[in-house]
Amino acid sequence: MDIPSGKKIYFSSDNHLGAPTPEASLPREKKFVQWLDEIKEDAAAIFLLGDLFDFWFEYKTVVPKGFVRVLGKLAEISDSGIPIYFFVGNHDLWMHDYFEKELNIPTYREPKEFKLGDKTFFIGHGDGKGPGDKGYKRMKKVFENSVFKWLFRWFHPELGMRLAQYLSVKNKLISGEEDKKFLGEENEWLALYAKRKLETKHYDYFIFGHRHLPMQIEVGKNSTYYNLGDWITHFTYGVFDGTSFELKEY
Repeated sequence: MDIPSGKKIYFSSDNHLGAPTPEASLPREKKFVQWLDEIKEDAAAIFLLGDLFDFWFEYKTVVPKGFVRVLGKLAEISDSGIPIYFFVGNHDLWMHDYFEKELNIPTYREPKEFKLGDKTFFIGHGDGKGPGDKGYKRMKKVFENSVFKWLFRWFHPELGMRLAQYLSVKNKLISGEEDKKFLGEENEWLALYAKRKLETKHYDYFIFGHRHLPMQIEVGKNSTYYNLGDWITHFTYGVFDGTSFELKEY
């Protein structure tokens, strides 16, 4: 992807809209929409690295109620010709083709390599990667099981959404509350994952979310891992101007 002069590429992750309640998350949604409205002026592309919603499940004809402000803004930006890329997180794991069909936003379930300008990026949500996150890795196998998804689909949406939202907030394995402490540069499992990837190929930048902690860790020669933080506590995002990557606070 070429980056035109004066343009930038923006990265954001972990909004968890809808948590702990729709009313409580509304100010955060409005703040995020305001940010989107500002960056569209010089954005060459926008990467959303998952957990935009605290829970998302697509039935064949039903999607979760609400989020009209952010969905409308994403549609507006996409319609204007600015590409948006969405990486499914552990909270919106059950996303299917709604974003692609309604918003023209491609979705990815695994980390993906991008060449942005003359830099090579490895981008993803980050859940289940590296040596840690063991509790979630076990739970993810259940969530990805086709039988479990089929059974959940038979819940009436009113019941299914309420149950899922309750578990999303209360269950620490799902919410990630148990993993929000900095583990140290030598123990951060996404940094360890990045170092392992470097054994086979060089990447200038590894960009992930999921940890809810903004961080910058050198993982190799001329290679850096960044975590984007979140839009709950830190309100941080990443920006690449074609030369360097920077974490910023909104």
